Amino acid sequence: MATIVAITGCGLAAAQETDSIAFSLAQEPFSVVVDDVTAAKLQETVVEATAYDDNEDNQAKPAVKLYEPPKAPDFNFIKSRTNPAVKPYKFLDDQTWVGIPLFLSGLIAKSEKTAFRQDYNNPNTKIRLIKTNFHNEIDNYTQYVPLALTIGLKIAGVESRSDWPRFWASSAASAAIMAGLVNGIKYTASEMRPDGSTRNSWPSGHTATAFLAATILHKEYGLTRSPWYSVGAYTLATATGVMRVLNNRHWISDVLSGAGIGILSVELGYGLMDLLFKNRGLQRGDLSVYPDLRANPSFFAISMGIGLGNKNLTLPAFNFNIPSEILDGESSSTDEPLQLKFRSATAVGAEGAYFFNPYIGVGGRLRVKATPINGWSSFALSEEKDIQEFLNDPMLENSVQKIALTIESDHITEFAADAGVYFSWPFSSRFALGSKLLFGRSIMDAIDINASYSGNQLEFNAESLIDSSVPEFILSDKVVDYSWDYIDVSATNSFKFGTGISLTYAHKNSFSWRVFCDYDYSRKTFTASYNPLGLMQGLSPDTVDTIKIFCDWDMTKPAHSSVKKNLHQWVLGGALCVSF
Repeated sequence: MATIVAITGCGLAAAQETDSIAFSLAQEPFSVVVDDVTAAKLQETVVEATAYDDNEDNQAKPAVKLYEPPKAPDFNFIKSRTNPAVKPYKFLDDQTWVGIPLFLSGLIAKSEKTAFRQDYNNPNTKIRLIKTNFHNEIDNYTQYVPLALTIGLKIAGVESRSDWPRFWASSAASAAIMAGLVNGIKYTASEMRPDGSTRNSWPSGHTATAFLAATILHKEYGLTRSPWYSVGAYTLATATGVMRVLNNRHWISDVLSGAGIGILSVELGYGLMDLLFKNRGLQRGDLSVYPDLRANPSFFAISMGIGLGNKNLTLPAFNFNIPSEILDGESSSTDEPLQLKFRSATAVGAEGAYFFNPYIGVGGRLRVKATPINGWSSFALSEEKDIQEFLNDPMLENSVQKIALTIESDHITEFAADAGVYFSWPFSSRFALGSKLLFGRSIMDAIDINASYSGNQLEFNAESLIDSSVPEFILSDKVVDYSWDYIDVSATNSFKFGTGISLTYAHKNSFSWRVFCDYDYSRKTFTASYNPLGLMQGLSPDTVDTIKIFCDWDMTKPAHSSVKKNLHQWVLGGALCVSF
């Protein structure tokens, strides 16, 4: 974009042109054509001209001063500054609507309760998505970092999309829309947080704020100066959402919907201010409205998909290694093997790659995949019923106040980190086929059921075995609360490799959409630990000690069962990408 400067007898005026810069006199018109490089420099510098009236004093009159970009720190937060060379934004031209599919992805994940949350049919569920003790409050601050960076850059005098008044108005409108959407949905849906603290989990306000701040930085600097601003901002926003899950404050569905609301709020807020301000307060235009996948194949993506693959896992029967003198001819093993049936998994991830040319690059991927186990809740209820029947014995019933099995996890959660080579074939500026070859590490979280016992301890009367083969217990006054790991199934951490194919469509304003099919292979050893007799440590430690002495057997030691399995896993899904 260049500028025409017209000089007349009464002053100087500026107007837009597309090819060159020309100077003309009103009385005797002539033009001087300047190349595009000079034209660009003119737009970034201060141009001042002086015109003289043909009067008797021949006194100079001040000329019109063209747009002057800031060159020093800018603390004038209310000063308006407009660059007439920037084309005004139209509401629909500036909307990508990418926040809507993200919000709907969260809604879909929310409906898949068995993948990421507890089975509400079992009253004893206390499930977390991730069974870790992670706790960090940095997400309370990272949500604001992209917005703080935007303000800092503007104060430093780095020219952005908007001047201060337009920036304040656009940001305030975006924040108001976000607050209305988040709080309106939160207190209407009344979704319980995973830690059970309050019913305002969905959507995540922290994540919405983080993506609002990231999208403001994206609009002000990512689209107008460098896409690396956008990549950094959205990476930090994604990290904020991940930490909300790790801190057990939100489900993945909350984070996905919060991200969608944050992006959508900024697009609507900026769009409304574009209608109100028109061209006033604009300083820089977008570098490119439509991303070119041949020129900008690098990307950062947030993805969601459905995991398919192995459907069942069978572990051999448990052997408790009970001494023969106790067995009296009975089996030391459980009657049947443990069979686990998997449902389709839900996978979410973040992925990015930097391309050296339009065809090859390097990058990595982080992915969390939750695979629900069919019938785990029924198994827990069945085991609890068996324990209750055992405790109904007249010798034991007066000792028990409460016995309960608590499901800590009813899905296998896999965390995978991969890195490798990425390939792209852009068969047009808007479409590209992609592939990759990745190597990484797979970590799986265990499925787990814990048990707890409350009641009076029983003292074992060893002398009763002298007179009778039936043991005798004496109710003591000691009250105990005892808990133990009833059963868990874990898998070894393992090496993995993966590949996949994808189709990317360049949407608008550095955003692209991608559909993909990924394949991953790993080999793991699954181990189950089963300890139904752990109850005796709380119920009657005397009995446990006596059997250790006379039979050399620890009845509270869990039985184990393991099996090696090749895992072939597929993920079909879609992703929102920032191309650069």
